[in-house]
Amino acid sequence: MTYGKINWGILGYARIAKNHVIPAILKSNNSMLYAIASSNPEKLEECEKSYKDVKTYNEYESLLNDPNVQAVYIPLPNGLHKEWVIKAARKGKHVLCEKPISLSSSECIEMIEECKKCNVKLMEAFMYRYTTRTKKVIELIKSNVIGEIKHIYSTFSFLLSRDNDYRWDISQGGGALFDIGCYPLNFIGMILKSAPISMKADYVLKNGIDLRFSAILKYENDIIADISCGFDGFYNQLTQISGTLGTILIPDTFSDYEGKIILRKNEYTEEITVDACERYLLEVEDFSDSILLDKEPLVGLDESLRNIRIIEDLLKMTYLK
Repeated sequence: MTYGKINWGILGYARIAKNHVIPAILKSNNSMLYAIASSNPEKLEECEKSYKDVKTYNEYESLLNDPNVQAVYIPLPNGLHKEWVIKAARKGKHVLCEKPISLSSSECIEMIEECKKCNVKLMEAFMYRYTTRTKKVIELIKSNVIGEIKHIYSTFSFLLSRDNDYRWDISQGGGALFDIGCYPLNFIGMILKSAPISMKADYVLKNGIDLRFSAILKYENDIIADISCGFDGFYNQLTQISGTLGTILIPDTFSDYEGKIILRKNEYTEEITVDACERYLLEVEDFSDSILLDKEPLVGLDESLRNIRIIEDLLKMTYLK
């Protein structure tokens, strides 16, 4: 049920905002695209032509000073998340922030505390959590169809070919682990609902950042998880959850198009069809509803803090000692 609409402001006209989140807001039943801010004159001109009824600002601060903006979406480079989440909170704006939410646990704690102090909601934008694929995995795990979980493997890779991309800059939170390794880690945390008790890691460096990163994480009850991520290979998302009674194979783990989950047990193999959905639309509507109905959004801040602590510890073990 919807009780009105939330006026959204966008801080930065990034590709993910242009191609995914803005279309989701425009399609949503409980959200309105109210304002966009960009420091890039060409992008701002594009916004003015594309969204004629939307306010545009050439400074982020100006958008935050607009009293009609109720919530902001932050798709800025990772290194800018803390600054603009806190600035938005102090202006009374609720914040949907792209992953990773911060570059350290201390940053994350400061962001959480500031948002609580300012009485605004904050959520890390793990859009895959809203897919039918993810919901089916959770359903299967809860049914105990594969017994006790013993091992999880999850990977996310793609070929990063843009030389001027901020993800090559370590000062802006570049590197594969920050950018896409956060997905397998969040997925594993969603399933196990705990932090690892020990970890090991290895990596390949390029331009001072992790081009590829792999880690082995041990959890309580002797559960082992392997994660892998990289900017140096063909696009791939894949997860396998192995238990005492069977395994669940999840191709395209973080995607929202139609596909299949493969359940394997001793006596049979079952292909379970998962329907396509609109993950960004569902994310926007959930966050807007959390404001309108004063409830918690799907992805909790305890998860975000746990995730960034794991990333931080893994990096401290490796090249960012």
